[in-house]
Amino acid sequence: MNVTKIKNLVLKLSCLVSACFLFSHASAQALDTNWPSKPIKYIVPFGTGGVSDGVGRLLSLHLGTQLKQSVIVENKPGVSGIVGTQLVAKAPADGYTIIGGTITTHAVNPFFSKNLGYDPVTDFVPLAMVGTVSNVLVVPANSKFNSVEDVIKELKQNPDGLTYGSSGAGTSQHLSGQLFQSLTDTKMRQIIYKGGSQAMIDLAGGQLDMIFETYAAARPLIEAKKVKVLGVTSAKRLPELPSVPTIAEAGVPGFEMQSWQGVFMPSGASAQLVEKLSKDLSEVIKNPEVQAKLRAMGVEPDGRGSRAFSEFQRAEVTKWAKVVKDAGIKAD
Repeated sequence: MNVTKIKNLVLKLSCLVSACFLFSHASAQALDTNWPSKPIKYIVPFGTGGVSDGVGRLLSLHLGTQLKQSVIVENKPGVSGIVGTQLVAKAPADGYTIIGGTITTHAVNPFFSKNLGYDPVTDFVPLAMVGTVSNVLVVPANSKFNSVEDVIKELKQNPDGLTYGSSGAGTSQHLSGQLFQSLTDTKMRQIIYKGGSQAMIDLAGGQLDMIFETYAAARPLIEAKKVKVLGVTSAKRLPELPSVPTIAEAGVPGFEMQSWQGVFMPSGASAQLVEKLSKDLSEVIKNPEVQAKLRAMGVEPDGRGSRAFSEFQRAEVTKWAKVVKDAGIKAD
């Protein structure tokens, strides 16, 4: 992606958080007093069994109870979430189709695909931020690396000599790897998998040198002592791993990578509908029962509403635009 395109995307995000935020995305049409009069579709643009799927099923259950209407999860996976996100971008802005978006679908995909088929800014309205997901840097149990500094030292001596796994361009594993290389001025070889589970199997078997995987996905192999953790990608240590340093603490100042989950709807809805859905979703996310279940999935609950979520999204796009540019990555 060229610099002009990146600047244009960031400019669009700036408009999102301006004083006319709701009106730039919403029509003057009043909210239908009978809404919702039929089931709502919650699109998960990834397959079953992952964090996005778990979040979608949890939120849909509680949102349905709150709205007194069914909220039905539909998985529409494909191409780093692009297939399902394209579908929602073209849906009517009537509140009957919402999507569980992520850092991949609504922040970084534009930097990796020339023909994205949707604009994550102008085609969507952010409703509520669900929470953040931290990754961990893990290596095989028998790896010679016992610290982040060991890894950096090896990469300095042997550029491109180590591999790291990912589930594709723009995923949290890929972004973590790119940020690591950018801040340490090193190079690694990315090995792309169709899913994180196979990557973890290869890591435990020694076919990969490392992976920046979500803690929830890596936990079974960590507990089985088939892999070891060198650092966590978040700004603070994880309560579940109090003795494991952050990557910033372990030798890479400024390193912070957290993927995130949020809920969006197609642009063009009434301001009243946006406000209602945002309020209802935020209340669901702040429910203690929901928060406990989110944490069990490895998601740190958030709950901020439409305006604050858009500000966060803007900062994320700006941050990753620089990382992508520094890495010399070109959109396919």
